[in-house]
Amino acid sequence: MFSGSFVAQVTPFKNGKVDEQRLADLIEWQIQSGTHGIVPCGTTGESATLSHEEHTQVVKLTVDVVKKRVPVIAGTGSNSTAEAIRLTREAQEVGADGALMISPYYNRPTQEGIYQHYKEVAHAVPGFPIIFYNIPGRTGSNIEPSTMARMAAIDNIVGVKEATGSIDQMINIRLACGEKLAVLSGEDSLTFSMMALGGKGVISTVANVAPQQMAAVVNAGLAKEWDKASELQLKLVPLIRALFVETNPIPVKTALALMGKCELELRLPLVQMAEENVAKLTAALKDAGCLS
Repeated sequence: MFSGSFVAQVTPFKNGKVDEQRLADLIEWQIQSGTHGIVPCGTTGESATLSHEEHTQVVKLTVDVVKKRVPVIAGTGSNSTAEAIRLTREAQEVGADGALMISPYYNRPTQEGIYQHYKEVAHAVPGFPIIFYNIPGRTGSNIEPSTMARMAAIDNIVGVKEATGSIDQMINIRLACGEKLAVLSGEDSLTFSMMALGGKGVISTVANVAPQQMAAVVNAGLAKEWDKASELQLKLVPLIRALFVETNPIPVKTALALMGKCELELRLPLVQMAEENVAKLTAALKDAGCLS
């Protein structure tokens, strides 16, 4: 269940509210384009500015649209363990297939605190698969591979979205955990490299605008067609760089608006892109065949 190209799904807004029709259309497009799973309410989905009601609304709508055709892995992380338990239980109740949980941010717990956080959530939802999300650039702390190995011993902790940007970290995770964790890249540009070291795929921002292309990279990697996977990955690099020229998800939402797939509506403190960056993004989209 937890291998392939998973899209870190944007949350489209219109007039300040979740645009349910656009969200449904985007999910359908993803599935038809070969995406292996949908991840709502993550960083790319602007989870930080969704209300509690909207969070459940988005997860439930995703589950209802997907209809079990691919896995739905709901973002349920928080820097409060009690809050993470509540969000994860709600995701389970509305029919998600698993949870993606960012490591506690801002309060910067110790490695023991990180372990206890995930242990408490996992025990609160027995049998419900959990993928933890390691992104020190946003959380302020790294989950060490030794801590990951402890977490991998918990039955329903099944994987990690790894976004340190470090191949050395990936090597150390593999050495510490072996096959106990499914490692999914959290860095689009390192998808091929991480799969060559035993990773199972990616939870991707870029898949929002290039779902077929990202799925092709991962499919080639899963088939161990390394020359093909490398070639496909390198073709995506200019688009990947353009989609991270400003803070995610500003560029990817701008790209989808340029493609006519959602309104260009962000929630403060995110603001629209600088004009010179829009020009760079537009050129990259055209070069990648995403925009005519």
